[in-house]
Amino acid sequence: MTSFWSWYITLLSLGTIAALVWLLLATRKGQRQESTEETVGHSYDGIEEYDNPLPRWWFMLFVATVVFALGYLALYPGLGNWKGVLPGYEGGWTQVKQWQKEVDKANEQYGPLYAKFAAMPVEDVAQDPQALKMGGRLFASNCSVCHGSDAKGAYGFPNLTDDDWLYGGEPETIKTTIMHGRQAAMPAWKDVLGEAGIRNVAGYVRSLSGRDTPEGVEVDVEQGQKLFATNCVACHGADGKGNHAMGAPNLTDNVWLYGSSFAQIQQTLRYGRNGKMPAQEANLGNDKVHLLAAYVYSLSQQPEK
Repeated sequence: MTSFWSWYITLLSLGTIAALVWLLLATRKGQRQESTEETVGHSYDGIEEYDNPLPRWWFMLFVATVVFALGYLALYPGLGNWKGVLPGYEGGWTQVKQWQKEVDKANEQYGPLYAKFAAMPVEDVAQDPQALKMGGRLFASNCSVCHGSDAKGAYGFPNLTDDDWLYGGEPETIKTTIMHGRQAAMPAWKDVLGEAGIRNVAGYVRSLSGRDTPEGVEVDVEQGQKLFATNCVACHGADGKGNHAMGAPNLTDNVWLYGSSFAQIQQTLRYGRNGKMPAQEANLGNDKVHLLAAYVYSLSQQPEK
């Protein structure tokens, strides 16, 4: 902020407070000092206003707000480039410094506990009730916006409570996924297969999980199988059961990240999919990710109800 605007805001703010103080004192000086039964001479709906002075408690309340405003503007930034003199914040208070101070306090308090769990295998941490409670809170704060509060996912976001995993459900694999993130790489096949090819491959892919082609749609499943063998087996395998190393999903089960309808599968083939799981290493650090991985791992280990 330039010095001109800094002075402009400062003078405007302090000038407004000064004007309000003058108005308060000037109004009080012109009032009666004692109560009276006289009115100011007008009424509305039978209600008349007495010509009495402002109650002392009300006047003192106005004075208190002025004192509070001046104290606030001295402690916190609010007057242009003024940084404030609030103790404990070198260079003045800011929201970022306030947040960092709270984070540092929390890390000092809970750091040893996180370190304790980080020294344990993920499988063992997943058996500890206290660790799971902490992991659940980390999940709610950092993961539920995509995977849902119940971790059952949504369109384009995997269900974390089942046994179907794009990159593998082993404890260390889950931790790697959370730490470093994942980038999907399903290419678009429109230019390679053409619309007829897209239609045929979609029909074949649906047949792998026992789904029939919708009525009225002409599909050559045999031709789709040939195109699949030529273009898709490198990732999904000859049997269509996927590949954890490449993040290629199993096409023979009933788990579909982007939908299993004929139209949705065609859309996936036509334009590809590029979902991204963001890396959490910089945001959470190893110890918290370790705890979070244990919580996610525990979700798929619970017996079905």
